[in-house]
Amino acid sequence: MNYNVDEKGYYGEFGGAYIPEMLYPNVEELRENYLKVIAEPDFQKEFNQLLKDYVGRPSPLYFAKRLSEKYNTKIYLKREDLNHTGAHKINNTIGQILMAQRLGKTRIIAETGAGQHGVATATVCALMGLECIVYMGEIDIARQAPNVARMKMLGAKVVAALSGSRTLKDATNEAIRDWINNPVDTHYIIGSAIGPHPYPDMVTRFQAIVSEEIKWQLKEQIGRENPDYVVACIGGGSNAAGTYYHYLHEPDVGIIAVEAAGLGIDSGESAATSVLGKEGIIHGCKTLLMQTKDGQITEPYSISAGLDYPGVGPMHAHLAKTGRAEFVSITDDDAMNAGLELSKLEGIIPAIETSHALAMFKYKTFKPDDVVVVNLSGRGDKDLQNYIDYFKI
Repeated sequence: MNYNVDEKGYYGEFGGAYIPEMLYPNVEELRENYLKVIAEPDFQKEFNQLLKDYVGRPSPLYFAKRLSEKYNTKIYLKREDLNHTGAHKINNTIGQILMAQRLGKTRIIAETGAGQHGVATATVCALMGLECIVYMGEIDIARQAPNVARMKMLGAKVVAALSGSRTLKDATNEAIRDWINNPVDTHYIIGSAIGPHPYPDMVTRFQAIVSEEIKWQLKEQIGRENPDYVVACIGGGSNAAGTYYHYLHEPDVGIIAVEAAGLGIDSGESAATSVLGKEGIIHGCKTLLMQTKDGQITEPYSISAGLDYPGVGPMHAHLAKTGRAEFVSITDDDAMNAGLELSKLEGIIPAIETSHALAMFKYKTFKPDDVVVVNLSGRGDKDLQNYIDYFKI
């Protein structure tokens, strides 16, 4: 079984490029060039130099001693929260801004939910002196105010999406509309492992630095490259794609994907795509998608702005369908309590997205000698108000 993208842009039956004719030249230009550009020694040199000197990589792999004691297993945290801008998102935006430059693009657009991808995009645009427009749902703008302020300080224009649920899905719709209207000079930096081919594969390749580092860091710390399990939260799925990438074809490594159940899988207020989704088309690719019987997209819900998405990337849809990954659905309450638990046990306040991944330990039992690596995809600064409101701190 192959878990990577094939030459037609599919992961099994998921993926492809379902796009309006107006976007065909843009997407085709990217598809024809992305592998060639990424492989260029100059590109690799600049990409790796920026990851080291600007982002601060490698991010540490930290053995969480007190958390491990509580759950009677060996838990390692991949500290993507320590990257510049506070999340994994910067790995991809560095790669894509270098790609955009090589394709001669002068204007950058992006969508964002939790705001971390918006901040990461605004950051690299400031770094390279390029115009930046970020689309963000009106509801997310309200609940992620610190990140909105960061984007504006970095020189980006933040545009509110006022239609539909006014969250990530609608921000993405607005960004795609912009791209259709500005096809020549604009590059769309998609922040997740979603969208028309080649985006899911390109984003995954830029995020693969995460599992690449885990391998040598584990080797250094415990004498072997492979953990027993790798765990990540999933919305669209870029942090997960990067965490899994080098382990996809290692059958002895279990893959655990944690998604947002919101108020409960059957509550009508959820984003548990693996359970509630069926095959459909969203934002340019065929994937698992929450939808009504007549194919209308169901509004997702999660307390976490970054997991509040009705679909999942095509790679993850394939991992779910084939059974290669085990999917776990975590409610708002369990996620918030797991975030507080990590804060008190390890002195690390995680993003609410990451808290979903940590909540998995409440429901899944591991052996005492199992090595479980959790991608700590982001830090909780942006979510402090949510934590304050929830716990009445």
